[in-house]
Order: sequence, then structure tokens, then C-alpha cells
Amino acid sequence: MPKKSVFLLPKTEQILSELGANIRLARLRRNITAKLEAERAGISIATLAKIESGSPAVSMGNYMQVLMTLGLDKDMLKVALDDELGRKIQDAGLSVRRRASKRGTK
Repeated sequence: MPKKSVFLLPKTEQILSELGANIRLARLRRNITAKLEAERAGISIATLAKIESGSPAVSMGNYMQVLMTLGLDKDMLKVALDDELGRKIQDAGLSVRRRASKRGTK
């Protein structure tokens, strides 16, 4: 059965490529060989090479395994943390009160 091809927008491909390059740089800064990193992450060296090249065909779980072994897994929690556009859309949909609420009488 042939594998599915993943088609991405150029901007998305660029982001994945940059992510892969950053992962590779993080591994090299730690002086970890590709073989050792692949063993630690429980993946093949070929899969690690695909990750470091930003391949969209590699599962998110494999990317996370590599980030975890490099101590960078917490960085993924920052994704979509500050959703400025989402808040603006949400605020635009909120109803505006026309007058202040009545105060209780004594």
C-alpha cells in the first residue's frame, strides 16, 4: 500500500523546516550523536533525519519524543498559549451593555 503524500502550503513547509533545523542545532549543541538521539527517542536514525529536515510525514509523537529527550518538551506548551487573534474575535462577539446594572435598594 503506497504511503499518502502530505501537501502543505509553502509557509507551513518553511516552519517545519525551521523546526527541524532548530532540533538538529539543539542536538548538536548538546554534543549528542544522531545514533544516540535516535536510541533515546526510540526511533530510527532515518526518522530522526526526517525530523531534522522538517518532514511532515513524521508523526507529532516522534517530534515530541525527540524534544523530550533534548529537554525541550515544555516548549510545546507555549504553542497557542497567547492567542491574541482568538481573543480579539471572542471580544468582538461579546454583547455590550447599554447601561449600568441597577443597584440594590436598602
